[in-house]
Amino acid sequence: MDMIVRPTAELKGEIGALSSKNYTTRYLLVAALAEGTSTIYYPAHSEDSDAMRRCIRDLGAVLEEDDEKIVITGFGNHPRDVKELDVGNAGAVLRFLMAIAALSPKVTFVNTYPESLGKRPHSDLIEALESMGVQIEHQDGRLPITISGGKPKGGKIKVSGEVSSQYLSALLFLTPLLEEDSEIEVLGDLKSKVVIGQTLEVLEQAGITIEAASDYMSFRVPGRQAYQAKNYTVQGDYPGSAAILAAAAVTKSDVKVHRLMERSKQGERAIVDVLQMMDVPLSHEGGTVHVLGNGRLRPVEFDGDAATDAVLAMVAAAVFADGTSRFYNVENLRYKECDRITDYLNELKKAGAQVEERQSEIIVHGRPSGLEGGATINAHFDHRVIMALTVVGLRCREPLLIKDAHHVAKSYPQYFDHLSALGASVEWVK
Repeated sequence: MDMIVRPTAELKGEIGALSSKNYTTRYLLVAALAEGTSTIYYPAHSEDSDAMRRCIRDLGAVLEEDDEKIVITGFGNHPRDVKELDVGNAGAVLRFLMAIAALSPKVTFVNTYPESLGKRPHSDLIEALESMGVQIEHQDGRLPITISGGKPKGGKIKVSGEVSSQYLSALLFLTPLLEEDSEIEVLGDLKSKVVIGQTLEVLEQAGITIEAASDYMSFRVPGRQAYQAKNYTVQGDYPGSAAILAAAAVTKSDVKVHRLMERSKQGERAIVDVLQMMDVPLSHEGGTVHVLGNGRLRPVEFDGDAATDAVLAMVAAAVFADGTSRFYNVENLRYKECDRITDYLNELKKAGAQVEERQSEIIVHGRPSGLEGGATINAHFDHRVIMALTVVGLRCREPLLIKDAHHVAKSYPQYFDHLSALGASVEWVK
C-alpha cells in the first residue's frame, strides 16, 4: 500500500516508544540458546522480531506469548534439524542465525526478498564460518545460502568489520557454545561499534563470559559455556523514535515520547543530542523526551557511524535547517535494505531537497522555507527510508506519495498510527 503525506503545521500529544527491535531480537536468540525457560517483557512486534520468533520456533524453541511478555523454552546448543529457514527481509536475523545454523547438519536460508535482502552481501561472515570448518553454498555471498555444519571449531577466527558489525555479533553468539576457546580478531574498521556493546550487554545478562578489548577489535571467548534462562525487559527503541522526534522538530509541536532511557547503550540515542545541537527546544528527563518544536533548526556536522539507524531521520530534519549540514562516516548505510545514501538522496531530490553524496558522506543544503513536494516517491522497500521521507513530507507545500509504505512494518508497524495520533496528515491509499 502507498501513503499520502500532506503538509502538517502542528504535532501535539504523547506516545510510548516502540520496544527496541535490536534488544528484542537478541533476547529472543539468547533465550532460545538457553536450556530452560526465559521470560521477555515488552518484546517488540515487527517483521524483524517476528522473523526471529518464527525461526527459533522452527529450530525447536517453544514460545508462549501474551500482551505483556513472551515465555521461551530454549533448545540450548542443539537446534532442531530443519531443512529451510525463512528470515523474510531481516538482515540481522539472517546473520545471527547463519552462525547458529552451523550447529545443525544442513540448513538452507531461502531468498524471499530478492530485491532487498537478496541483494545484500554476507561474504565476510561466510569466510569466517568457513575458517571454522563450516561448509557453505551461496550465490556470490548472497541468498539463498546453505549451511552444512554440525561441528564448527573454535580457535583463532578472523572477521571483517568493514561492512557490518552483525557478522561479529553472530560469532559472539556462537563461539561460547563451542568445545574450544576462541580468539576473534576484527579486520579493518569495525562499523557500528556501539551495537557490539548491545550484543555484549545481552550476552552478559544471559550468563556468558567474553573478554573484549577496549576498542572491540579483539575478543577472547571461553568455550563450553551454557546460556542461562533469565528474565529480560526490553527498553524503548531509539531508531524508530528518531523519526517521530525529527517530525516534531521540523513542525510546530508539543510532543512527548516516553520509555526512552537516558543512559541507553543504543547509539541512536544521539538523535536527542543532534536535535539539541540544531537548537530544537527539548528536554530528556525520567525516560521522556519532550519536544517543543518551532520548525527552526541550525545546521550540524555529525559522525553517524555510532547512530546508523537514526541518520536518515537526522538528514530529514537537516533538510529544513538554515545552512549546510554534513553527516560523515556513514558508508555502511550503503549496505542496508537499499543503498541508503544514493537511493534516499535521489528520492529527497524529487521532493525538492538540495543534497549531495560522497562515498561515506551526506551533505544537506537546508531549505528553511520548506520544499515543493508534489512527487511520487520510491522508498525502495526500506523502512528507515519510508519513515524519514514521511518527516520531509510534513514540510512540503504539496503532498508526497510514498510507494509501498507498508514496508515500514519491518521495524515499526504502528509508525503511521502514532504520527496520525499526534496530528500528522497521513492517509493510506491502494
